[in-house]
Amino acid sequence: MFKKKALRINTYRGYGTNTRFRASGRALEDENINFSTNQNVFKTLKNIYKQLESDEIPEITIELKLSNGKLFEVHTDKEGYYNFDLSISDLHKLTDQEGWLPYIACYKKKSSSRKISNQNIFPCSMLIPSKEAEFGIISDIDDTILHTGVASIFKWRVLANTLLKNFDKRTPIEGTVHFYKKLHLGKNNNPVNPFFYVSNSPWNLYDYLNAFFSKNHFPQGPILLRDFRTPFDKTPKPKMPHKQSEILNLLEMYSDMKFILIGDSGEKDADIYTKIAIEYPNRILAIYLRSVNHRRKEKRIQKIIKSFNTTPILLVHNSEQAITHAKESGFID
Repeated sequence: MFKKKALRINTYRGYGTNTRFRASGRALEDENINFSTNQNVFKTLKNIYKQLESDEIPEITIELKLSNGKLFEVHTDKEGYYNFDLSISDLHKLTDQEGWLPYIACYKKKSSSRKISNQNIFPCSMLIPSKEAEFGIISDIDDTILHTGVASIFKWRVLANTLLKNFDKRTPIEGTVHFYKKLHLGKNNNPVNPFFYVSNSPWNLYDYLNAFFSKNHFPQGPILLRDFRTPFDKTPKPKMPHKQSEILNLLEMYSDMKFILIGDSGEKDADIYTKIAIEYPNRILAIYLRSVNHRRKEKRIQKIIKSFNTTPILLVHNSEQAITHAKESGFID
């Protein structure tokens, strides 16, 4: 008989407000995934397989503990996910200088007879943007800051980059870290402009992407991924694209904040971003689209840009072009 694996909680860094505490994550069997550096291809493949072949823990009670001692309960769904959303006053008193509110997720005692990994302490944090923030930044990940290959035929480069390269072998697109740090500081040289990273990658790759961001010192921010759908998934498909939905959620959550949108010319970023800018004409300061050096796709993007005048939109071939525009626009020093 096979020995049952220990349990863990995959906590996802999130966002909320001074009066709204939101937390999400997933209860899973612990696959003992090794995120150390300098791994060979075999170990990388093994890690990715373990992430994609996750075994969820449905309908179990999760406790969330704030630093002030307040305790809340939430239950996982049939796929092991939990989403917590509650009105609580004066949450800003629990945050650090950049607006991060720490909390701990753990399994409720006696809710499972299984062994719990990590001594049943799974830390996480929620971002409450500072009142001093000048604007927020919403950035795509694939081929915007991380070479992925979404524009390649049959997306073969996506598979090769993700399956065969450990996170420490992946390099950010040149200049992106420098540009993002400048945006984080803004014109006032204060590291409070919030970042939100949006991708069509599945939640299963959260730890992989988080390790990449940490290693390369990107500004910390929620990483907003989506549920992994299989060809046999019978649940209703979302009514709108994942990126569009997440951006609209942010615009509604922070109704007084303006945003800069960053994406690429590889897929539908231009279509989604311009549609949002038209719907919220005074909320989008600028749109930056990184060229993926695909002639046909770039030609299509140029058509969109020529017919669009709601907000500044640039197709850039390097980060310096974006930095120059951001300086001229007064976003950064």
